[in-house]
Amino acid sequence: MPRRLLFVLTTVVLALHALLLSGASASALRPTASAPPVFVTRTVNAPAALSPVAAPVVRAAPKRAKPSAKTPAVPRTQTPVPAASPTDLAEGAPAATPSVLASPPWLAPSQSELLALDASSENEAQPLATAHAAETPVRAASAPEQESPPPTAGDNPPPVKLPPPARLSFEVTGKARGFGYNAQAELLWQHDATSYSAHQEVKVIFLGSRSQSSVGSVTERGLQPRRFGDRSRSERAAHFDFAKGQVTFSANTPAAPIEPGAQDRLSVFLQLASMLAAAPEHYPAGTRIAMTTVSARAADVWTFTVEGEEALELPVGTMRTVQLQRLPRRDYDQKAQVWLAPELGYLPARIRITEANGDFVELNLSGHEAP
Repeated sequence: MPRRLLFVLTTVVLALHALLLSGASASALRPTASAPPVFVTRTVNAPAALSPVAAPVVRAAPKRAKPSAKTPAVPRTQTPVPAASPTDLAEGAPAATPSVLASPPWLAPSQSELLALDASSENEAQPLATAHAAETPVRAASAPEQESPPPTAGDNPPPVKLPPPARLSFEVTGKARGFGYNAQAELLWQHDATSYSAHQEVKVIFLGSRSQSSVGSVTERGLQPRRFGDRSRSERAAHFDFAKGQVTFSANTPAAPIEPGAQDRLSVFLQLASMLAAAPEHYPAGTRIAMTTVSARAADVWTFTVEGEEALELPVGTMRTVQLQRLPRRDYDQKAQVWLAPELGYLPARIRITEANGDFVELNLSGHEAP
């Protein structure tokens, strides 16, 4: 029985296997739909060769026609402005504008000298004044753009007239390092047709003396210094070489550029006297005069403003004078004031020098005589 059952099962299994194998073979022989291709390969034809591009044609720029000459602009007519009266000033009218002068070559400093010295400096609202184009102060008009052109003295510089030789005596007051002092001073001024010399000495009892000297030539433009000396305990000097346009110093300081018309710190007051003596009408109040002024160590531009006439009570008596003032441009600059006396040929009747720290020296005329 077990053998028969085992045989039957074996037969059934074999039959099933045969049936399965026959079905697989039939399905294998049946045509099937083709599977979609995994990728497609296509042939792309190469593009046709491009024709070469022609180089761009550069055309010459058309020539510009020459501009026609411009017609000069017609200056606007300026309405004359009336001078300010004392009544106008009392009622608060605008202040008078100081006169401004165009600088002649022999007085004005060079542009390079201005950029070197001023390096700080002072931006003045008006140009520097000079001797050859003095102008009358003009009151501002009610309309800012309308201003009457100030009259000028002409294109040529006014002549100079040297004051007569003289020996001037002064009483001196001053303050040094906070201590006041009194002294005596003398200015000896001499000249002939071709040369000049000036010597000033201040003597202080128990303290010694200090002197300054200036020698040089007399030209049609006035004084032309050759040497300036400043002596206290020892002497320091400045040597002028106008041919080379420079001044050299004995104090081991670099040379400085100068132009014709430069003065030293003593001759500057005598040059101012010569200018005013020749043509006082060229220098009304408000006029500004600029010139290079040389000390024993450096050169600087001093600009003097004519302050106007003033009567002084001096040891020598009452004297009519014209005051000029040089205001400092920098914090450490000196303030210089000089009062020139017309009856002495505009020689100084008072000189006052004020330092930045408040120290000062003032010389007041006490006597004068021929040398």
